[in-house]
Amino acid sequence: MNIYLVQHGEAKPEQADPSRPLTERGRREVERMAHAAGRLELALARICHSGKLRAQQTAEIFAARLRPAGGLRQLAGLAPNDDPAIAAQYVAVMTEPEMLVGHLPHLSRLASLLLIGDATRELIAVRMGGIVCIEHPDAAWRLKWMLTPDIVLE
Repeated sequence: MNIYLVQHGEAKPEQADPSRPLTERGRREVERMAHAAGRLELALARICHSGKLRAQQTAEIFAARLRPAGGLRQLAGLAPNDDPAIAAQYVAVMTEPEMLVGHLPHLSRLASLLLIGDATRELIAVRMGGIVCIEHPDAAWRLKWMLTPDIVLE
């Protein structure tokens, strides 16, 4: 089974807009990434997001392209400074592939917790709009692949 960790796209600074929606550049990059994910034919049960506007908008763009069977939902435990153990508990009981759309430093900590059991060591440099695919083929999680907007072309 795969889990797809996605950092939200570039967002406006809090001083410019406290709700922090995606910038035009952020929206374009996420659309490009969603298109690439569609070409990979990712089959998802659902897409979960933190509830923050930038993550919700990112999740909506991916959902429009990937059409997950279970749709979109807000999931507690995906905020920037949440304990990654909360999301890891959710992941541990997943039975189908899902995408989790969130923030740094949380996503890096979650990836490290799943991969080596230590959330304090940053193993993967997640990038805005990027996708990290982690698989669980047997008894342990492992990095399967990673895509970032700077390597995905139109």
